[in-house]
Amino acid sequence: MLTLYRPGHGWIHRASAGPKAVVLLAVVLAVSLLPSTYWAGGCAIAVVVIGYLVAGLGMRELGRQVLAIRWVIVITVAGQLIFLTPESAVANTARVTAAIVLAALLVLTTRVSDLLDAFERGLRPLERFGLDPQRVSLILAVAINTVPVLGRLAGGVREAQRARGARASLTTFVVPFLVVSLKHADELGEALTARGVR
Repeated sequence: MLTLYRPGHGWIHRASAGPKAVVLLAVVLAVSLLPSTYWAGGCAIAVVVIGYLVAGLGMRELGRQVLAIRWVIVITVAGQLIFLTPESAVANTARVTAAIVLAALLVLTTRVSDLLDAFERGLRPLERFGLDPQRVSLILAVAINTVPVLGRLAGGVREAQRARGARASLTTFVVPFLVVSLKHADELGEALTARGVR
């Protein structure tokens, strides 16, 4: 599995995967419940900036994560401007962006194996109800990795297009990105099947 983990020595890197995931989930939930105002959108972005600085990842890594989801940001803003006021559209987009980038913070500061172990431990009490903790924890770990991985694939498509001198446009980007994404999904499916996951 492709890992986005960035080694570090800060306390966020050293924190246990389970409590870290719970805290980040609570922060994402709090950000999601903020009202649709400019100040709330600013607070959401401030939380993200503080998180990346405290984690020792810095503004450059934060910029890379935001750049990786730029199309999500553009589509979210454009779609909401059709139905909502500019203030609501900007604030909602800031909250969505903050939630995605905070989820990336978990993946960037935690090894996938640690995430799998934490999810499995957390879900073990549900085993008596027929839930398979190993399978669910694997699905959760894959889901958490999906957005950052797709962002990295999108960056690779754009770099390849730039190297060939292709003009930047949505139509020339979508088809290669879908092909690369589906190829990644096939490879991931084959890897999971090879490990006995059905």
